[in-house]
Amino acid sequence: MKLSAITLDCADPLALAAFYQQATGLELHPRSDADFAALEGAAGLSLCFQRVDDHRPPSWPDPVVPQQLHCCFRVENLDEEEARLLELGAGKPEGQPNEEAWRVLTDPAGHPFCIVRGRAAQG
Repeated sequence: MKLSAITLDCADPLALAAFYQQATGLELHPRSDADFAALEGAAGLSLCFQRVDDHRPPSWPDPVVPQQLHCCFRVENLDEEEARLLELGAGKPEGQPNEEAWRVLTDPAGHPFCIVRGRAAQG
């Protein structure tokens, strides 16, 4: 068995795909539409986004609406990458657990994700 995709629920799949496309450089699948969008990743792993009516964004770190899932991205420079992602529309919640090693950010739909200090994979 091989993992082929990670899918995030959201209100606007194309908008969220655009954020992650700019953040990661992955290519938008040509058959993406308003209900389901996908970014094609290395080694056959796709990052996907599906429309959910009345989507409620996670409220991390408050568990009222759980984070449900989060992705981690390895980056070479935490400060530079954080600034770039905030410029793209990411948010930065209060209560960062270990800012020297990683940062918790939120995508424009409210899903938490981490950027982790380390050598970024090329690909």
